[in-house]
Amino acid sequence: MRKSFLLLVAALIGAPFAPGQAAEPSFVPVLRTDFPDPFILPVDDHFLAYATNSAGTNVQVARSSDLVHWERVRDGGRAHDAMPVLPAWAREGWTWAPEVAHVGASYLLYFTARERSSGRQCIGVARASDPLGPFTSDAAEPLVCQRDLGGSIDASPFRDSDGRLFLYYKNDGNAVRRPVHLYAQPMAEDGLSVVGTPTAVLGVDSDWENGLVEAPTMVKAGARYFLFFSAGFFGWPATERFSPYAMGYASCDGPLGPCTPAAANPILHSFDTRDAGCLSGPGHQSVFEARGRWFLGFHAWAATSECRPADARRYLYVAPLDLSGPAPVIGMSLRPGASN
Repeated sequence: MRKSFLLLVAALIGAPFAPGQAAEPSFVPVLRTDFPDPFILPVDDHFLAYATNSAGTNVQVARSSDLVHWERVRDGGRAHDAMPVLPAWAREGWTWAPEVAHVGASYLLYFTARERSSGRQCIGVARASDPLGPFTSDAAEPLVCQRDLGGSIDASPFRDSDGRLFLYYKNDGNAVRRPVHLYAQPMAEDGLSVVGTPTAVLGVDSDWENGLVEAPTMVKAGARYFLFFSAGFFGWPATERFSPYAMGYASCDGPLGPCTPAAANPILHSFDTRDAGCLSGPGHQSVFEARGRWFLGFHAWAATSECRPADARRYLYVAPLDLSGPAPVIGMSLRPGASN
């Protein structure tokens, strides 16, 4: 097992965990339904999670009061859709990786969708007065679309401690056999447009990334900037023991970098051991602060008891995250019955 798995030893809930001492699996899903590319937003006294299109929706939503017990939001007998109508530039069926920011009196949904005219995945933004939506946009064009670089996906907003807004995203180069980078770009105060030019803050630099980095998430904890990201092919090929998808981070000098990938990457990856259990393809993380603590949300593939593909679903996981030191430390995931 890779040395980076040792970052899991400082469990933040339950009994202290170290390899060979776990009494139960290190990671247990909190929502066992297809919920890929999750983003978790604290809202008043509860939490909302948004995910890539599934269950007949463009943007599916789940709700929890404690981060452990989740249920999909429903409208009568149907799954709730936070953005039931896409803007005119977007084609249905390709709405990925939604993330929401509270800006002024509005909630802004940043999403990826297929552009009708180019056939590329591009980034849009929609607005609502309620975090459940409906989010709407009358934009004639995407917010960001690097068409000559394969398109743009995985938009993630970040507000710095001085109030400035930034948008992070990936050029979809692997769709056209072009190099892939993660970009940062300032946004206007209202969060509805980008300004200036994008800055490439991270590229592929290690074998474990397998030529692909994506899902940027910028976080500031104290004086430190951490850029979390995922890498590798997201799927779980039937011929492979695990999904190669994994999670890493970089330390950055500021919101526009420069960023230095950690030598310990990946910090979370697939494994199957007697003590720690099974996890396949953890990634597309969401990092958020709630009730004085940091947490990490992510998806991983449904697996059988033998740690083989169960079906084509990615489950939601939530784990405590310690950002008090120079390197992030991931704890054992939240689960019913634990001292959370």
